[in-house]
Amino acid sequence: MADKQDYYEVLGLSKGASADEIKKAYRQMAKKYHPDMNPDNKEAEQKFKEVNEAYAVLSDADKKAKYDQYGHAAFDQAGGFGGGGFGGFSDFDMGDIFSSFFGGGFGGSRSGSRASAPIEGEDIGVRVVLSFEEAVFGCKKEITFARVEKCGDCSGSGAKKGTSPEKCTKCGGRGTVTVQQRTPFGMMQSTRACPDCNGTGKIIKSPCDNCRGKGYVKVNKKFEVNIPAGIDDGQRIAHRGQGSAGRNGGPNGDLIVQVTVRPHPIFERDGNDIYCEVPITFAEAALGAKIKIPTLEGTMDYEIPEGTQTGTVFTIKQKGITAVNSRSKGSLYVKVVVETPKSLSSEQKKLLRQFADSCGEKNFSKKTSFFSKFKK
Repeated sequence: MADKQDYYEVLGLSKGASADEIKKAYRQMAKKYHPDMNPDNKEAEQKFKEVNEAYAVLSDADKKAKYDQYGHAAFDQAGGFGGGGFGGFSDFDMGDIFSSFFGGGFGGSRSGSRASAPIEGEDIGVRVVLSFEEAVFGCKKEITFARVEKCGDCSGSGAKKGTSPEKCTKCGGRGTVTVQQRTPFGMMQSTRACPDCNGTGKIIKSPCDNCRGKGYVKVNKKFEVNIPAGIDDGQRIAHRGQGSAGRNGGPNGDLIVQVTVRPHPIFERDGNDIYCEVPITFAEAALGAKIKIPTLEGTMDYEIPEGTQTGTVFTIKQKGITAVNSRSKGSLYVKVVVETPKSLSSEQKKLLRQFADSCGEKNFSKKTSFFSKFKK
């Protein structure tokens, strides 16, 4: 028992994991190592057995409590399991549990009813890169992607033209066979997918040349996506039914378009508000001026008051971005930055010094206040 791996480690969990965490981990691990996904892989087959064994204990509240307290020894001492603990359980059919999670998606673990049950097609994800303006004002984009569709030659039957699938003689078209096996719990009867027809109840003797008997093919598609005005970076647009085809009459999956927006050289976005910095001259800041401000629709005139300090932010309502499918509009926040002149001529420097001397300290209250606090 010492060389037996901890059940929590088998499922990639920490001790004390909740029932939901255990169930979620089991789903992921069982799907990863299922024999149908790993044909002729002995290592994956062994992992699959270990995952089933761990889940059988940790999903049962009583067994989990005993295991948490005594470890593997709890089952070495009780219930007639013998020196192998739950080792014999690894050969037990976990079809019912696995099918309840995955809807019969894997032939080796599904019942006949689940094998023929409708299965929704897979979703398809596509990334679209937009300019800042395309995201703000909306646009149309043509995208190309691959999806699974019913084979046009056989209409999804998998059989060559002029032929049809035949009823499986081993299971009588039910898709399942009943087997008995000895388990740690005694003799148990279970229903398994028919090995001859893989649970479909049908045998294809003359496979379709186009899809090789699968009934489905991968096709490249073009689709025009309508990008709504105001969409933001990272948002998604779902187009229902544009994904891969469903099985057994199940609905198609969805096409999920994920949006990436390139940054703008001037504007920064926060929700539906936009921000930008506008440089102004010392004279404009001191005297006040009508300056040009960039907006999403072009430039506009804006009056700044005299004595404007560098870093002052002005808010312009209704000049931001319109929310998706709404009339609500954000604001434009303009931060003015005073640009200090460089490479002054001698005459300019002389005039500037005269100006500074004429101002005195009363015109620089912040500077005076700062050094007053420093002295104190």
